[in-house]
Amino acid sequence: MENIAQIDQKIQALMWQMRKETLVKMQQPFSIDEKSGRKDLVTTIDKSNEQTIISKIRELDPTAQILGEEGFGDQVNQINGRVWLIDPLDGTMNFVMQQNNFAIMISLYEDGIGVVGYIMDVMNQKLYHGGTNGVFINDQQIEAPANLHLKDALIGISGPLLIDNNHNLQQIARQSRGPRMYGSAGIEFAKVLTGELVGYVSYLRPWDFAAGKILAQALNLQVKTIDGGPLSMLSSNVVLVATERASKEIVTLAN
Repeated sequence: MENIAQIDQKIQALMWQMRKETLVKMQQPFSIDEKSGRKDLVTTIDKSNEQTIISKIRELDPTAQILGEEGFGDQVNQINGRVWLIDPLDGTMNFVMQQNNFAIMISLYEDGIGVVGYIMDVMNQKLYHGGTNGVFINDQQIEAPANLHLKDALIGISGPLLIDNNHNLQQIARQSRGPRMYGSAGIEFAKVLTGELVGYVSYLRPWDFAAGKILAQALNLQVKTIDGGPLSMLSSNVVLVATERASKEIVTLAN
């Protein structure tokens, strides 16, 4: 295996390659299928993106495990050693219906600890990437967002959770300056990283939050379950990412 700096450069290049390929594929016919229902879509582009990313990671890091949303990776049952997590097209409904507000995400964990994370905002041509050595948008390092209270900012909340008022989220939305819904975990995480949102709450699977967790924690943001507990990297949960102040307030209101 090459060192992390070398791998980081190659994964950044891969993210730009995947952006370019995705834009080309968007202009061509592609198939759409339902997974669990009409609101849970998968396209042939999700699948081909994942296969391309896995192939490249196998070259770079042949002994690592790979967990991909569409199932082309490994059957990962434990997080020991190096594990790559891939979301080849995050926000597939947005991709299909809007051709906007979707992302490609890759992250690397070693013994359960985040090493590097990548979120490509495809249509806005922004690659959010980094880890303990800092967080960058393309080549520009960014500072940690202001540690705002919930009442002073907008918050991202998943539509289904807000509609059903799970975890008292309607009250949490009222306490904020207003809720926002983008329909893509990668896009929502990016907006928390830059301070456009004070936080984000959604039911997420590991590939939905793995990259964002690394980047958020590197910027002093809190990432946890909605009840304030630690996240398991191999299970799904209602996830909260927020500033330290807003995180405490949201956990109190939610429980």
